Amino acid sequence: MPRQKFRLLTAMLLALALVVTACGNDDDAASERPQRIVSLSPMATEVLFAIGAGEQVVAVDEFSYFPAEAPVTGLSGWDPNVEAVLSYEPDLVVVAHDANDLMAGMAAVGVPVLLSLAPVDFESGYNSIAELGFAVGRSDEAAVLVAALRAEIDEALAAAPDAPVRVYHELDNTYFSVSSNSFIGAVYAAMGVVNIADEVDPDGYGYPQLTEEYIVEANPELIVITDLVGYTAEDVAARPGWGEVSAVRNGNIVVVNADIASRWGPRLPQFINAVAEALNSVASPVS
Repeated sequence: MPRQKFRLLTAMLLALALVVTACGNDDDAASERPQRIVSLSPMATEVLFAIGAGEQVVAVDEFSYFPAEAPVTGLSGWDPNVEAVLSYEPDLVVVAHDANDLMAGMAAVGVPVLLSLAPVDFESGYNSIAELGFAVGRSDEAAVLVAALRAEIDEALAAAPDAPVRVYHELDNTYFSVSSNSFIGAVYAAMGVVNIADEVDPDGYGYPQLTEEYIVEANPELIVITDLVGYTAEDVAARPGWGEVSAVRNGNIVVVNADIASRWGPRLPQFINAVAEALNSVASPVS
């Protein structure tokens, strides 16, 4: 089944379950909210706490360490164990993808699961927040967060220069990058940059692997790496043959927070602001 149809079916089944449950007590809608949520998605965890549903969360996966009050456990979102998840007696499980037949395992014991896929652009990100808010009985709070995010993101994007700066976003030292067909790439596209990875992603995969030769030839004016790659901007600048790359020559290699850059959520404007600031340095160099 195609991913979007599978996601839609999952959301519809969850919505139906919530509506049926709510009908049993119309006098107290708040009491019908899921009270034992297990989140196996760091993105969803951030959103849950941002919309006031933190008090409903009893466990999160090992990488959901933001915000600080999130109840981090040894649960894995990539390699989930049905029995381990069920040990927290959840009445809702949120996942970023289905693995190890987790959804089937939850369905077998009547536990609703929300498949909250990583967004590919801004609108799907806003929709994910709304979907999550509905699932946990926090639709109004989700709407407030979406409105605030829209305003913050629009303001952050407006701070980017009106100049087609060539950008290379490096995911690791094997030169995997992000094209405009990915969530991170959509952010760059909204800022009007020239993403050098786009030319080598004709199939729209979103995360193409580049080569050193291609990167040097493309001559990016800004290179972006994250703080989790295990090397520094200085290490990138010292790569043999990279000395004449514009970004290296002019010191325009910026390090961003990996979590903020890769997760759709309340902290996304911080990533956009950091890149916008770097782009302005490229477009208007200080002499």
